[in-house]
Amino acid sequence: MNNTLIKGLGLLEVLAHSDRPLGVTELATRVGIGKSNVHRLLQALVELGYVRRDADNGAYAASIRLWELGSAVLANLDLKRAAQAWMDWLLDRTRETVHLSVLDGDEVVYVHKLDSPEPVRAYTQIGGRAPAHCVATGKALLAWTGDAHLDSMAKRLRAWSPRTVTEPGEFLREMERVRQSGYAVNRGEWRESVGGVAAPVRDPGGRVVAAVGVSGPIERLRPSGFKALSVDVIRAAEGVAAALAGDARASAQPALPRRVA
Repeated sequence: MNNTLIKGLGLLEVLAHSDRPLGVTELATRVGIGKSNVHRLLQALVELGYVRRDADNGAYAASIRLWELGSAVLANLDLKRAAQAWMDWLLDRTRETVHLSVLDGDEVVYVHKLDSPEPVRAYTQIGGRAPAHCVATGKALLAWTGDAHLDSMAKRLRAWSPRTVTEPGEFLREMERVRQSGYAVNRGEWRESVGGVAAPVRDPGGRVVAAVGVSGPIERLRPSGFKALSVDVIRAAEGVAAALAGDARASAQPALPRRVA
């Protein structure tokens, strides 16, 4: 087995799970190899685009290219097929547009969607993108990306509507609320007339790899109804996670229980 490859992958795993950039000395200690070897491997990973070096302090962090690889892996895991039955269920329950999203840097990519049967509905397209900090599925994904990423993002928030959260402290407090409640909301923060509710989907290892949510006109998806709607959204997200884990029962069309008031 190629020792250089093993050591390089070990460095990537440490950086990918760290919530802050790491220096050569700390990386050498964690991986158990010499600093000169760590430095040489890091230089190669930087050149390949998998690692970035902080110009201010010289520390290293995993780059956005790992997100791109993760998105490709998700396609191979057939996330869409695992989610289909629960997205159908959520559409039946809510009659609002249902989205399945993954994170790509500071944006979400809609990998699958089901349109609302209502004549007035939220319009998006599969493969389309949206600023993650402005939409419910994006917030549901961002909340678990780690403190370092969130602190960095909080400094570059752009307003897309008058309702977009751009104050760093408020954004970080909202991320904490998402982690505590298990769901995220959009109060017209990307498109002022569209709201949404979403929850994270976890892989068998417990990592957040996608988000499922509903969106629709703000006249129908009012903030007063977000909490009740979150019950169905969280159940759907948990169902998708179970299907990803290989639970055959989760892949079948779920029963439609009495709606939570």
